[in-house]
Amino acid sequence: MLSNLSGKIRLAPLEILRFSLLAPRKLLDAQKFNIRYTDPSQITEIADKLRWYRYQHALMQKEVAEQIGIDRNTYIHYEEYGRDYYPIEHMEKLAGLYGVPVEDLLDEYNLFLYKGQGEQIQKIRQGLGLTQKQYAERLGVPLDHLKKWEQNHVRIYKSTWRSIFR
Repeated sequence: MLSNLSGKIRLAPLEILRFSLLAPRKLLDAQKFNIRYTDPSQITEIADKLRWYRYQHALMQKEVAEQIGIDRNTYIHYEEYGRDYYPIEHMEKLAGLYGVPVEDLLDEYNLFLYKGQGEQIQKIRQGLGLTQKQYAERLGVPLDHLKKWEQNHVRIYKSTWRSIFR
């Protein structure tokens, strides 16, 4: 920085500070959230993980939705508690946006779906040496449900997954 005082030019160092910006809206909420969770590995809920990464990238929900090509209201629901299922194609785009593996964004249930529920269920059943009918009886579910799960025709509900596989 230059200054001209009484005909003399003086140089003064200019210091530029660099710091992470948080989302401009609800700055206080973002600060509180980032103090509560200093690292995403401390977070178990997908909604909180998405919020944490969004704050770290100083983005608003609207901007995230635009960048991954979904409706803003859809993304807003992703950051709400109580949601069970997150479409993997959207989670892959979010992982790409934030530069993290998709597995880092998922909870146990969505990771189970991502890794192929059908193959995993079939592997467990075959490891027990049971037929589909025997395994369905053992689990207390209709045989057609088990068949659809193994063929990935129907997604297993989180409550059912929790009671059977967790």
